[in-house]
Amino acid sequence: MSLWSYANPRKFLDRVEPLSRWLFAAAGACLALGLGWGFFFTPDAVNFGSSVKIIYLHVPSALMAINAWLMMLVASLIWIVRRHHVSALAAKAAAPVGLVMTLIALATGAIWGQPMWGTWWAWDPRLTSFLILCLFYLGYIALWSAIPDAEAAADLTGVLCLVGSVFALLSRYAVNFWSQGLHQGASLSLDRQENVADVYWLPLVIAMLGFALLFAALVVLRTGTEIRLRRIAALRARAQRSEGAA
Repeated sequence: MSLWSYANPRKFLDRVEPLSRWLFAAAGACLALGLGWGFFFTPDAVNFGSSVKIIYLHVPSALMAINAWLMMLVASLIWIVRRHHVSALAAKAAAPVGLVMTLIALATGAIWGQPMWGTWWAWDPRLTSFLILCLFYLGYIALWSAIPDAEAAADLTGVLCLVGSVFALLSRYAVNFWSQGLHQGASLSLDRQENVADVYWLPLVIAMLGFALLFAALVVLRTGTEIRLRRIAALRARAQRSEGAA
């Protein structure tokens, strides 16, 4: 069966949405293991003390904040090119989840920065691009709410998503472009020397997997909700036309 067949709202509700319960279960297991292991069974770092353990919230949430926007970009491009309504609704459904992930990353970054840098906030390239990404999330959600015509809203938010992807990528690679920034390098990398210490590595990977599964579960569930809301709106419009004709 073609992947595009799941762009049919009925097939999505029948075959994809039921997977959300399994995704939630897997996410809960991974988060319980990763966060529990990371916060309670890993040692304090020599230079950072117990504050190093905030990576189990900060790194996964920052990763998902960026990847959520990139997922929205792909879904929006599918809508623009192929006009599949489910893809547009999936992008819309992902935005609030991505916004929450961004806020968690900003908050935990500030909590980390205060003892490490002596300030809650610095206009570091990565932090600044991340703040702008947060504003793009807010603008994206507001634009969907401000335009009553769903297809016009999907078109305009798709363009906004394309522009915002620049800052999503900057948030990921800013430390490579501006080496003078305060923000440290990647916690996980193909270069073993850039990775966190081995004792922190495995619980961090499990926590990241948990955040990814949670994001997927929430997006699937919210997409199903958006499809139902679209159906309700169509039925109400049809009923109003019928009343007007009568």
